[in-house]
Amino acid sequence: MSRIGRYLNRQLEVYRPTTVDDGAGGQETTLVLQGTVRAKVDQPSNADRMLAAQSGSEHDHTVFLQPRANVRRGDELRGTDSLGTDQVFRVLSVVQPSTPVYSKAACQLIQTEGA
Repeated sequence: MSRIGRYLNRQLEVYRPTTVDDGAGGQETTLVLQGTVRAKVDQPSNADRMLAAQSGSEHDHTVFLQPRANVRRGDELRGTDSLGTDQVFRVLSVVQPSTPVYSKAACQLIQTEGA
């Protein structure tokens, strides 16, 4: 286990957009479960927020992962918070530091309407 492992306090399901034939000569995109990953969900730092604002990104959460986690741009990460509320995060980008001890995914929390 990498050094970041002890901080990863949540399990998130990874869903990836996959294009499939619709049976009528066309295609449709559906989200397919890829597996689960251990993660830590944080608010982004002030520097992350400033960079996101400058680039027009909607980055509002940072998700830390194992360095080899199978997560990439366009995926959805799904889980529950400490209060048991369902959460869905759309992955905007995934980066690693020069020494890959973790992966960091810039995400947007997708909130549903109603209760």
